[in-house]
Amino acid sequence: MEIKTDVSLSNFRTETRAWLELNCPESMRQPIKDPSDLYWGGRNAKFKSEDQRLWFERMFEKKWVVPYWETKYGGGGLSSEENNILTQEMIRLGCRKPLYSFGISMLGPALLNFASEEQKLKYLPQIAEGKIWWCQGYSEPNAGSDLASLQTKAIDKGEYYEITGSKVWTSYADKSDWIFCLVRTDFNASKHNGISFILIDMASKGVSTRPIKLISGKSPFCETFFDAVKVPKENLIGEINEGWTIAKYLLTHERQMIGGIGETDIKKEVHSVALEKLPLNNNGSISDGVLRNQISDFEMDEEIFDLTIQRVTDEAKTGNNSGALSSFFKFYGTELNIARYELLMDISGTEALFWGENEKTEGDLARKFCRSKGNSIEGGTSEIQLNIISKLILGLPTK
Repeated sequence: MEIKTDVSLSNFRTETRAWLELNCPESMRQPIKDPSDLYWGGRNAKFKSEDQRLWFERMFEKKWVVPYWETKYGGGGLSSEENNILTQEMIRLGCRKPLYSFGISMLGPALLNFASEEQKLKYLPQIAEGKIWWCQGYSEPNAGSDLASLQTKAIDKGEYYEITGSKVWTSYADKSDWIFCLVRTDFNASKHNGISFILIDMASKGVSTRPIKLISGKSPFCETFFDAVKVPKENLIGEINEGWTIAKYLLTHERQMIGGIGETDIKKEVHSVALEKLPLNNNGSISDGVLRNQISDFEMDEEIFDLTIQRVTDEAKTGNNSGALSSFFKFYGTELNIARYELLMDISGTEALFWGENEKTEGDLARKFCRSKGNSIEGGTSEIQLNIISKLILGLPTK
């Protein structure tokens, strides 16, 4: 493995900064207002603007859509140090990610660890190219926090599995092309040992979805139903009945994603919003002392959280890492996001109460405030994360 010197990394930073400044369109450096600003790819992908298309195509040609994957899988083959520099420079410039994909943030790491080489070469390049919009099929109506109680069954029919059951909280299932799914393949084994991990084409006969409206008025979540769906056996990832191991691994990446690890998108700083909306003293400070202190406390917490992420990332390079830390990041990232929108509501006063007639409007602060509450449930409730933290990080007794 090539060791990167300080000089080579410094040169890489200089070249990366220059390339991003030249190739990232100005509109792709603006804060994201709503999901329509994101490019998800997929069979029926449409770019919102010419700049969005240019940005994706330039990053794809550069192999920086997933820069840290090996080139044979569609990545850029960057070292961890180079990838960190790229992320830092994108944050500095405010660059949006060129592609948003559960295939990158969740499924990809699972495939890299558990899929056959043939499966990796089939799916990973398509993920990097944005050819597939993926969704996740984990939770069920009676298997939420106790996920291992899931009952969606996969019956061995010789050349294929016949899948029957339902999933819930499947984000963007109504728009997705494929779903990575947990199914029960052995009803006689203990609940953790009879689960398998399989990939299902959403265009298969017998697959249907129904959106679920949230308190924000939007419907990104769906119920997904499988009615005797035929799935080729080659779509099974890993060994039969060993899906729980994959499920746990993938959940760490989902929780990191929700907690904000690895995000390059810049939200407008809370104090900047406050300076625009609140009365100021003669010296330019916010006149409301209580809000001023709350904003200072929040932004210090944000900075400490970012520094902690960097420290843990550096420790992970030496092999000193625990999957349980994803629960810590998920919990604290959730709390920060909720606190952020509560502060913005306070800062905006009566303006924050605006609720547009169009339920698809994403720019309304009140809708974003309502949506932030869901962070404490999705990817494992905050209560479950605290149980994991107390047991596996703090070493507290379980009884």
